[in-house]
Amino acid sequence: MKIVSWKEDGFSKVVETVCQRGIQQNAQVEESVRNILNKVRREGDKAVQRFTWQFDRIRTQPHQWRVSKTDVHEAYSVLPKADVSALKYAARRIRAFHRRQRRSTWTYRKDGIQLGQMITPLDAVGVYVPGGKAVYPSSVLMNAIPAKVAGVSRIVMCTPTPSGSIHPSLLVAADIAGVDEIYRVGGVQAIGALAFGTPSIPAVDKIVGPGNVYVATAKRLVYGQVDIDMIAGPSELLVLADSTSNPNHVAADLLCEAEHDEEACVYLVTTSLALAKRTVKEVNRQLGELGRQKIASHSIGRHAVVFVVKNLEEGFMLANKIAPEHLSLNMENAINYLPRIRHAGAIFVGRYTPPSVADYVAGPNHVLPTGGSARFFSSLGVDEYVKRSNIVVYSQAALLKAKRPVVRLATLEGFDAHSQSMESRWT
Repeated sequence: MKIVSWKEDGFSKVVETVCQRGIQQNAQVEESVRNILNKVRREGDKAVQRFTWQFDRIRTQPHQWRVSKTDVHEAYSVLPKADVSALKYAARRIRAFHRRQRRSTWTYRKDGIQLGQMITPLDAVGVYVPGGKAVYPSSVLMNAIPAKVAGVSRIVMCTPTPSGSIHPSLLVAADIAGVDEIYRVGGVQAIGALAFGTPSIPAVDKIVGPGNVYVATAKRLVYGQVDIDMIAGPSELLVLADSTSNPNHVAADLLCEAEHDEEACVYLVTTSLALAKRTVKEVNRQLGELGRQKIASHSIGRHAVVFVVKNLEEGFMLANKIAPEHLSLNMENAINYLPRIRHAGAIFVGRYTPPSVADYVAGPNHVLPTGGSARFFSSLGVDEYVKRSNIVVYSQAALLKAKRPVVRLATLEGFDAHSQSMESRWT
């Protein structure tokens, strides 16, 4: 875990490298993904079946893809009661937070004109759940519960089963969250099925959920056919700390994100060189105690950086420039500095707000923008599962008042039929 100081000539170069982390282009991956999607579009279930065998080494028939209610009930009996209780606790917290995000249709009237917006939920949403290096029941809750709160009538979950079965925690989480259909299909072929529809997996209107580079690329390529949440990259955390921070806490928080994935990016920005050195030492010590040591070590070795800055003002400027997925304010009187933050997917304020509490049970969504896209993207929420339709109602008298400027603008732009659509009301 390298330390770079504002006093060093290479400081700016390291900052720019970090800020470019979201630029990922792989023509070979895109070509492969496009080929799979095209075949799923043309061949439907047959292509899904073939690619499931090719990539997951599982031979299944389309009628076997959908998980039965019996399978879900059995998952409850297999999963420890303490795990079920923890999932229900998290679900209650997530549901309560997202209910506060709901918006209603609104209108107002003035001078014979009624204007407003009608808020309606999407009809169908697909939740993709990866099945690779870890099991993510919390992501099932985070993706599905806001959709249910928004009023989405059909929520579909797809997940690969390379081991031949779905982890019971995923089935329990899906049931708690209100998922309506679960399919044993993953990878690019699942994204294609959700986007285009097949005889066994009807299409949805939006696809959400994390995945590897192939899944992320597939989501990007089907955008327009369906909506997507975002193009998610590796997990990120930036800790902004001062000289009073506890290096044990800071190191634990950095590793909390580093253990997600080998490509996870973690950063420490601090005014204290002494804290920087103690934190690096503590990271190395704690690494030896982790069950996912290999993954976290890879992340720390390749992507972790400690930035020592001149003062806190420089620290806030750097944090906003990096625009991390997660930003932890681990410092004295942290809440007072909240107005300084402009770009972050989620902000963890104070010494007693570790990333793990927000990842699981705080309530706000943990599906967040990565790769610097927090500059223009927001966290997943209820708004991502609804549409806004503008409402326009004119009386005859109000339309007459608008006639002259409408005709003038239509003439200016050369659209005669626009003028006629106004004039016809009085001819």
